Amino acid sequence: MQPLFHVAYNVNDLDEARAFYGGVLGCKEGRSTETWVDFDFFGHQISLHLGTPFKTEATGKVGEHMVLMPHLGLVFDMPQWKEIAKKLEKADIKFVLPPQIRFEGEAGEQSTMFFCDPSGNPIEFKGFVNTEDTFEK
Repeated sequence: MQPLFHVAYNVNDLDEARAFYGGVLGCKEGRSTETWVDFDFFGHQISLHLGTPFKTEATGKVGEHMVLMPHLGLVFDMPQWKEIAKKLEKADIKFVLPPQIRFEGEAGEQSTMFFCDPSGNPIEFKGFVNTEDTFEK
């Protein structure tokens, strides 16, 4: 079995989180209580707990951009990334960094987009033509 990634972080409102992660992103809801909810985040587990979200700052210099740190992210193959980008654009998601190609023509060329959940937690989705290039130097 390929290990699954688990991450837990705070959100301001579980109903907003359910609408975003379940409704917009299409993640299947798992177990929950009055203070937390789990989601199948594209094959990985996220646990969203009521509380103060972590502080973020645009301190990560990547190419020409300063990106929010810390952030959560996933790497997709290109067809799935394009599908998700269209879905988010259709849902009128406010992008921190709209869907675009980064490092074009270089090792590690990728499509990327940054957006935040309703609590301000930053998320990056990357797309690679060949996901084996994820670790290319």
